[in-house]
This record gives sequence, C-alpha cells and structure tokens, in this order.
Amino acid sequence: MTKQGVLALAPQYTTTSELLSAAAWRRGMEVEALGGAATARRGAHYYGGPGFAARVADDLGVALLEPSDDWLATLPYEYTGRHIAMSTLSRARRLSRSAFVKPPREKSFPAAVYPTGADLPPGPDAPVLISEVVTWAVEFRLYVLDGEVRTGSQYTTFGRLDAEPLEGHRHEAAVRAFAAELLSVCEDGLPSAVVVDVGLLTTREPGAEWAVVEANMAWFSNCYAADPDRALDVVLRSAGPRTALADRDRRFCRPTEDAAPAG
Repeated sequence: MTKQGVLALAPQYTTTSELLSAAAWRRGMEVEALGGAATARRGAHYYGGPGFAARVADDLGVALLEPSDDWLATLPYEYTGRHIAMSTLSRARRLSRSAFVKPPREKSFPAAVYPTGADLPPGPDAPVLISEVVTWAVEFRLYVLDGEVRTGSQYTTFGRLDAEPLEGHRHEAAVRAFAAELLSVCEDGLPSAVVVDVGLLTTREPGAEWAVVEANMAWFSNCYAADPDRALDVVLRSAGPRTALADRDRRFCRPTEDAAPAG
C-alpha cells in the first residue's frame, strides 16, 4: 500500500494521539512518534504540544495554524454572553474583583477564576484574556474545517469532565445552529482548521443561552468523544506541510525560524 503522508507525534502519549494515530493508519498514513529531535521527513503533519512543536516545526516543514490572541475579545457580545478584554498579566494583577483570567494560547498558568489580581500566580508579563465570571451548564468542542463543523464532543457539564459525542446528542441541533451562525459572521477571523469551544450559559435569557467559550489550535486539542476520523481531517490541515499553506491562512501561521513563502 502506498502511504498517504506522515503524522508526526510529540513523544508524550495522550488518548487523543492514540485515537488520531489509529485514524491515520486506517487511511494509509505513516505514524511516527518523534524522539528528542525530529526524525520524520519534511512535509509531515504534526500533533502534540507547542513546546515540542517549537523544537521540531522547522525540521518537519510544518505550518502551525492558531487563532489570534484577541479573537475572543473581538467577538460581539451576542456570541460571548460576557464581557471579555485582551490585556496583560501585569494589568490583571491590579484587579480588585474576581475575574476569569487565562493565557490566550499557551498554558503558562492555569485558566481559572481568581478572587483578585493578587491571587494570580507569579511569572513574566504576558498577554491574557480577562472575562467576567459565568457558569457553563455544558461545554462542547467543535472541530471546524473551512467554516464547517466536521465533528464535536461534549466535554464538561458544570465544569466536570463528561465526554459525549456531539452526533446524536440532545443539544446537537442547537449547537450546530449556533456554530453555523457564529461561523457565518466570524469565520474570517479564524484559520481554516481550528477547534472552537461553545457552551450553554446558565445566566442568559431564553434565546441567547449559547456562547463561545474559546478557540484553540486543533493540533494541540483533546478530541474527547469526537469522531477521530473527522477530527483528523481538521488536525492535518491545522499542522500540515508549509508548502501547502493557503494564502488565507498565512496570518494564522505560528512564526518559525526558517519560515519561507509557500511553494
């Protein structure tokens, strides 16, 4: 059988890497777990953490797509259901009220509700998102490719891990309808392959309950109970050969040391 590309994995094992590996094998791809340095040939696809990606992306020739830091803060209130501001950690430390504070992409400190800014962990100044505190009844992870939800999964109920496939879920129709409206308006602000988390707010009036939780890199996201074959389609685009990078995705590509124009 002729192999249909390579999926290169960061060395740390996860249940998602196992599911994606099986999906890649089913479609005839090679799967290679990387060691201390990149060993897969250039032109591979990647799944794993951003720390390891920074070490191997140039060797693999991979274009890593990610949403912009301020995407969530620029969304209209009707899609967020809460006030969100893009700020810095140093400014967040001055907060005298409780707020939900998180790094926009990297997991440099826990995303959580902090009673005041003084309760934030120590560390260097960095961009952060500051949000008013809300309660999510249920949250879903959606794998989006070219503005279309390919698959998804419920992942929490009231903050507790509770994975369940989107397909056949009692909220599937509502989730897909909200996502379709959101993407029709805001798709240009996202890369062509991305993960978008949405949820049901307990504090919103009828008709405005669904809201965006956040957007994430598909190449570093837990697929939970989503269909791994469909999720893989999104992952492959989100971290694929740099020579295949589409013009519309160039602004979402994480910079690398030897980034060159796509062929």
